[in-house]
Amino acid sequence: MLYAVIPAGGSGTRLWPLSRAGHPKFLHPLTGTSASLLQATVERLAPLTTPDRTLVVTGAAHVAAVARQLTVLPEDNILVEPSPRDSCAAIALAAAVIATRDPNAVMGSFAADHLIRDPDSWVGTVQQAVRGAEQGMLMTVGITPTRAETGYGYLETGDPTEGVPWRPVAEFKEKPAAEVAEAYVRSGRHLWNASMFVWRVDVFLAELARQQPGLHAGVAAIAAAWGTPEQDEVLGAIWPTLPKISVDYAVMEGAATAGRVATVPGDFGWNDVGDFHTLGDVLPADEAGNVVLGTEAKPGVLLRDSSNLVVVPQSGRLVAVLGLRDLIVVDTPDAVLVCPRDRAQDVKALVDELKERGEEGYV
Repeated sequence: MLYAVIPAGGSGTRLWPLSRAGHPKFLHPLTGTSASLLQATVERLAPLTTPDRTLVVTGAAHVAAVARQLTVLPEDNILVEPSPRDSCAAIALAAAVIATRDPNAVMGSFAADHLIRDPDSWVGTVQQAVRGAEQGMLMTVGITPTRAETGYGYLETGDPTEGVPWRPVAEFKEKPAAEVAEAYVRSGRHLWNASMFVWRVDVFLAELARQQPGLHAGVAAIAAAWGTPEQDEVLGAIWPTLPKISVDYAVMEGAATAGRVATVPGDFGWNDVGDFHTLGDVLPADEAGNVVLGTEAKPGVLLRDSSNLVVVPQSGRLVAVLGLRDLIVVDTPDAVLVCPRDRAQDVKALVDELKERGEEGYV
């Protein structure tokens, strides 16, 4: 049975002021239901694994909230990273801990903040990736592109083998310019890189040792002390020394060059909920195209002669909008955001400016 790892980090700065460093987007119910993104991720994994084989890697500031939301998980399955070291350290730590329990385990890594419209199709795609992992490949789940998206990385694939559902990954591609993205989509050989990975832990750790020997040695030492009285001391001493690097850069790009990476194309309504405009595209809207998050709260929202809005009422005040269109309105107890939907990606710049001004309390 699959071991599932859920890296739950990042503050979701493009979803400010709803998402904050202390309460990031994966803890919010942005699914169109009462479930948070994190809870929806665990629910989606139910056909593939069990709670005792599901691990979450998160920061110290989020441990309590994660535990409250995921009461079905054993306490030992919430791995705490003392500080953010990017995705490779988090995923490698989980792989090393799993390897101490089951050296031949197959592990999948799935982000805590993605939306999947067709979970049954997603499960089938992951099951195909598991079969590739069992044969010793480092597998990814690629997303069949629906548009020439410049905000995602891409996987360039090679020719498929007859009778095999996966394709070799020739190269990982950075986020492209618009004309390059259009060429990628036309080629039929490129998939969006959603950073979903499936592999045998022994295969991944061997590749990590080949390409990142220092990082491998560090997580191996931490895993050896995991669950012992020395755990906190070893973690505190070694973790800050680990390189801050993504798993794509640290392992997967080099492994692809060596012919060790394959991908299963998936088409299951994937979205990474990167900003409020995207959220407005994927959640149910009213007849005027307005998406309102959290309408159960009173006094709620009053919209008149307005269309294509994304409204997030979180302050307890009435939010009223008259005669406007194509806007984002986010009302929280200490901050209000109003911006055009086509500027949603630029919200991160506001967070950066707040940090420069020293107003970390708003971040």
